[in-house]
Amino acid sequence: MKFKARTRLKEVLEERNMMQKDLVELTGMRPNAISSLFRGHIERISLDHLSKIASALDIEDMNELIVLEKTED
Repeated sequence: MKFKARTRLKEVLEERNMMQKDLVELTGMRPNAISSLFRGHIERISLDHLSKIASALDIEDMNELIVLEKTED
């Protein structure tokens, strides 16, 4: 059984009634980095970015931000 990791950034921002630009301001990250995470168009993410996002959104459990999904393979 194989798994694929994906971020829940889009869902988390929607739950908090926030926009990507709000997260950019809170984290100091580049808008392109936030946009890529939001759209799920990433293969890698730095621990620094995860830490900044978790701090900005007051996330204590990374399962709120990242999920593993089973794939068909």
